[in-house]
Amino acid sequence: MAPRTACFLVIGNEILSGRTRDANIQVLAHALNGRGIRLMEVRVIPDIPDHIISTVNDCRARFDLLFTSGGIGPTHDDITAACVAEAFGVPLTCHEDSFRQLEALFPAGEFNKARQRMAWLPEGATPIRNSVSTAPGFSLGNVHVMAGVPRIFQAMIDWLAPRLEAGTPLTSTSWYAHDIYEGDLAETLTAIQHDFPMLDIGSYPFEDGQKRGVALVAKGYDAEAVTRAGETLKRLFHELGFTPVEGDPPRTP
Repeated sequence: MAPRTACFLVIGNEILSGRTRDANIQVLAHALNGRGIRLMEVRVIPDIPDHIISTVNDCRARFDLLFTSGGIGPTHDDITAACVAEAFGVPLTCHEDSFRQLEALFPAGEFNKARQRMAWLPEGATPIRNSVSTAPGFSLGNVHVMAGVPRIFQAMIDWLAPRLEAGTPLTSTSWYAHDIYEGDLAETLTAIQHDFPMLDIGSYPFEDGQKRGVALVAKGYDAEAVTRAGETLKRLFHELGFTPVEGDPPRTP
């Protein structure tokens, strides 16, 4: 059975300008892999309402799940909630429980209108818990909207991921060897990929101090096929006269 598919929209002018580096793609990918959901596409888009609305509608129709990060804070450019509401054709409404939780967070007189905006969600949305700063993300249909701040995003995905319908988790195996180059492996790897069309077979050059080498990885949602492919990759190293080591190569400090 094919895994469900997902798309991730990273929303924010600061990402596109290079001012901020995204740190959430890997977090989301790992969480989805563990739930048997395949992250198929990542898009980075600006804080432009029409662009957000059209992209949300396109992606929620094309993928089983859509995740977003960014644009749900208290400032003028935090427009994601309003855009998702418009994409679904529903109004923004005050989520009373979220409002009360946020109100309790601030000293008297400091829960101003800007902060109150964080409790306004699209009608029918379910809050995504935020254990770091209380202000919620939300789920509406197959769309899950989260903060862009990495530690808040992490907290939200930690809460959300176990609640997503799970499929067969992604499994992988890897072998690496030193003093070998991708050109030594390319032709045979093409044949191996042909023999395992349901898997992703990859080769990844690396540097380990003064040494160089290549890591070979097989990953997919059929654990038995991944195991067989891993043995094939190991055997390839042996046949070429190199010593394979199981796992990922050490990272250069």
